[in-house]
Amino acid sequence: MRKLILYIAASLDGYIAKPNDDLSFLNLVQIEGEDYGYTDFVSSVDTVIVGRKTYDWVIGQGYDFPHADKESYIITRQERPREGNLTFYTGNLKTLVTDLKKKEGKNIFCDGGAEIVHLLLQEKLIDELILSIVPVIVGAGTPLFKTGRPEQLLELKKAKNFESGLVQLHYQLKE
Repeated sequence: MRKLILYIAASLDGYIAKPNDDLSFLNLVQIEGEDYGYTDFVSSVDTVIVGRKTYDWVIGQGYDFPHADKESYIITRQERPREGNLTFYTGNLKTLVTDLKKKEGKNIFCDGGAEIVHLLLQEKLIDELILSIVPVIVGAGTPLFKTGRPEQLLELKKAKNFESGLVQLHYQLKE
């Protein structure tokens, strides 16, 4: 069965963005030739789920959507026509994920943002979590984990530290 995997970076104090969607703290760990396993991870997935705010931020920075080669679902409340492999999904997120997990294929990548992560955790739909901790305390911004979701136990599959000070934790969620 396919797994839904959250692969995301956060500050040590748990923020995925500083105020005003500022992601500049991620630059602290950029080292030429080091992608922290991202290329290998992305090759293990064929489907991406991302929130509309995160999608809009990427596009607003002047980038093309980096996963346009994969079946991608932009979770939104606004109807929009399909664009290539991008589906602007307005339906029930639990139904979408449940249906995707039943299909044949590689794993499913949740690329954020915080609202989508919260909804997926509420429904206990995330199977694994790969969290890259950037060695900085930003103090404020968008927290990765919002309050109001059920407690979930995790099993550490792997922990790896890098020259930049980044620590990557790979957890499997327990039933």
